[in-house]
Amino acid sequence: MTLLNKEDIKKIIPHREPFLLIDEVLDLVPGKKITAIKYVKEEEYYFKGHFPSNPIMPGVLILEAIAQAGAISVLSLEENKGKIVLFAGIDKARFKKIVKPSDKLYIEVEITDFRRNIGKAKGTAKVLNDIACVAESLFAVA
Repeated sequence: MTLLNKEDIKKIIPHREPFLLIDEVLDLVPGKKITAIKYVKEEEYYFKGHFPSNPIMPGVLILEAIAQAGAISVLSLEENKGKIVLFAGIDKARFKKIVKPSDKLYIEVEITDFRRNIGKAKGTAKVLNDIACVAESLFAVA
């Protein structure tokens, strides 16, 4: 069941097409955790060059989708509304499955630490039950 649609998401984070990588939010505990979906469409701009005969979603964009999901959670807190979330670091990123056009990318992020304007998060992106990417990140709220 959809909790937030794309228009709701645009009210929380500043990202816009073609760089808005979250389509729906299924579950949200502001500042704690989120489950979101990215529908990987064949017409995505990056598939034209990555790779024309074998389209694969770039790993950096999977990491960005995880970051955007985490940002939705953090910016859903009343005290953070209207701010932005910036990467401060990425650790332990691992890519385990190729993400292709027509995949539904399920993204789960847990905010593990958040003090003042600096936080840590653990994120997972899955296709069906297969892990595509896991990563830990450090972020700043500006």
